Amino acid sequence: MPEITRKQHPTPPPINAVVIGRNEGERLKNCLKSLAGQVHRLIYVDSGSSDGSVAAARAIGAEVVELDLTVPFTAARARNAGLAALNDQSDTSLVQFVDGDCTVDALWLETSSAFLADHDDVAVVCGRRREQHPEVSVYNRLCDQEWDTPIGEALACGGDALMRVGPLRQLGGYRESLIAGEEPELCVRLRQNGWRIWRLDAEMTRHDAQITRFEQWAKRARRAGHAFAEGAALHGAPPERHWVRETRRALLWGLALPASLLSSVMISPWALLALAIYPLQFLRLSRAMPLEQAFFTVLGKFPESVGVLEYHWNRLRGRSRRIIEYKSAG
Repeated sequence: MPEITRKQHPTPPPINAVVIGRNEGERLKNCLKSLAGQVHRLIYVDSGSSDGSVAAARAIGAEVVELDLTVPFTAARARNAGLAALNDQSDTSLVQFVDGDCTVDALWLETSSAFLADHDDVAVVCGRRREQHPEVSVYNRLCDQEWDTPIGEALACGGDALMRVGPLRQLGGYRESLIAGEEPELCVRLRQNGWRIWRLDAEMTRHDAQITRFEQWAKRARRAGHAFAEGAALHGAPPERHWVRETRRALLWGLALPASLLSSVMISPWALLALAIYPLQFLRLSRAMPLEQAFFTVLGKFPESVGVLEYHWNRLRGRSRRIIEYKSAG
């Protein structure tokens, strides 16, 4: 892994920030305050909030972009709107994308911008995203475990990342039709154009999921399945094979195996013994991850498979799926 070094740069590129959100309440205020004074321009893109987010953002000093909600909302469209608002910034500038339910670590922008200054072939750098309150629910803990990804060169980033503006503009930004998984899809295109993605062992953001109910978790898993299917449809061909394995696993464990077992039971009750394949899979996974994570990884394949089927059903009908919301208002 390249070392994070500090070179002397007489004219460092300006760092701007684009924050997106809707009805994030206090979470948004905390997010914007964590960036205020650290960036050249602070832009907040609002997606129809009814909780006073727009006024609160302006009071903190952010420039506000209000999305036209006559067009179906996606986070990708909101991020592109924030990027478009930086039209007076050169392609050498940097932009920190942040979700409105996150706060940014005080040292992150200094650390990440120094890394980009020393590594000209890296377009995106991200760090450690941690869940703010993992003790509140098992679902928050699952998010915290999900954020714990390997350090070094990566295939993709999440919603929080520092990026070079030039490559983003050259590729047309995020794919606005995606209801989820827009960052990994963007990273696929960046890598195809010779850029690299890097994850640093440095604190980046604190995320406040507020997932306290099973229903919320299941919707989030369903949304992930939809993202897997659409990502595979876009970039599933070799050599990328983007999210092909994840899509197949969702269909295998969440649909094909249950359907096969149910049909077998109609022939012989002994077929119920085959249901042991699920606890066996749980035991196999538990050797590499915490027990609760292994359990929900197995269970999650059922809502994921629903998301996969939703994507393909809508694709056959020529329709687009609106976003799958699972969060509570701030």
